[in-house]
Amino acid sequence: MNILCLLGSPRPDGNSAAIARRFLKTAEKLGAKARVFELNNLNYTGCQACWACKTNLDRCILEDDLKEVLESLWDADVLVLATPVYFGDVSAQMKAFIDRTFCYFVPDYAKNPNRSRLAPGKKLVFIIAQGHPDETRFAGIFSRYEYFFKWHGFEDTYLIRACGIYHPGDAKKRKDIMKLAEDTANKIFS
Repeated sequence: MNILCLLGSPRPDGNSAAIARRFLKTAEKLGAKARVFELNNLNYTGCQACWACKTNLDRCILEDDLKEVLESLWDADVLVLATPVYFGDVSAQMKAFIDRTFCYFVPDYAKNPNRSRLAPGKKLVFIIAQGHPDETRFAGIFSRYEYFFKWHGFEDTYLIRACGIYHPGDAKKRKDIMKLAEDTANKIFS
């Protein structure tokens, strides 16, 4: 199985990235192949609402560093999105990617039961690291984005969420979170 992993933190060794790497290490031991992009190192913009992907193209018209990322999703079986929580939501880097997935929707997506150009059956792993320890805070992030990724045909979705992870290195100290990352990989790839 092919994994596309997007790290949405500006910190290359941040907590969400550490959790993602533990997931990937386990998945690769089980035979998966992973491709990782650190979104903060790419030069790209958010969706420009030009509708070119709905009128004369079946892909995003923008020619920036996100083009390769978007093309990689066609062949991926599993998409891993790893992000810290910033102001109650995903990072700006991750949000810009998510907005650009608009290009995968067919032109009549609002009324078409087959909304996406992507092959159905992909799996989504959403990794969220938040500094606030209260699990009720920002609990809606996953469900908000899961809703739209289901439109893209992602049938199985998994959440790995770490609360109270604030300082660099905190995630690596949390055995429960690292075990959850390993267990999730085992569930998907075993």
